[in-house]
Amino acid sequence: MNFDEILDRLKAHSNATAVEGMARFGINPKNTLGVSIPVIRGMAKEVGRDHRLARQLWASGIHEARILAAMIDDPHEVTATQMESWVKDFDSWDVCDQCCSNLFDKTTLAHQKAREWSSRKEEFVKRAGFVLMASLAVHDKKASNSQFGSYLPVVERESTDERNFVRKAVNWALRQIGKRNLSLNRLALNTAERIQRKNSRSARWIASDAIKELTSASVQKKLRKSR
Repeated sequence: MNFDEILDRLKAHSNATAVEGMARFGINPKNTLGVSIPVIRGMAKEVGRDHRLARQLWASGIHEARILAAMIDDPHEVTATQMESWVKDFDSWDVCDQCCSNLFDKTTLAHQKAREWSSRKEEFVKRAGFVLMASLAVHDKKASNSQFGSYLPVVERESTDERNFVRKAVNWALRQIGKRNLSLNRLALNTAERIQRKNSRSARWIASDAIKELTSASVQKKLRKSR
């Protein structure tokens, strides 16, 4: 499929009712067609990897085209310039999350950008930094404990950010790091306990939710089994 064929296919699946529902969940309805993720994934499988087409789709500004772009782009061809350009375009949590977990976390710059973006002020750029940490904790099997341990002070530092899309990503990063192995589980729980003592509603929520999951019987059993 070429660019025009993809846009025609996406528009054929447009659903105004779905757009309204997405808006209620905090997804920007502007330039959004209401196409489901399973449909987009199916298209991505048909297209395969195509860096040039991915950049065309992103430039269209269409919500679903950008999610598809992240699914088909080649992480080996993604540059720092492209990552900075795309992250500035993030205007919804789902585009942010799909791009970080399907593409950016597979680039050689993933760990660098996770740290850089976590310090930025823009809501979705900061979110992207923590979504990258969460995604890398799951997907980067070669990274060391020290690499993920170094993210925990960053998680603690940003835990007082009251913005919903940031605090949820900070929580996500903390939980995923803590589920990587027993050693990181202990470090994440220590971090959560310090966060819990902060005078911040966001921090207290992040900590209590993380502690609940990281100390759960199911998580502890899985970590001990994989030891």
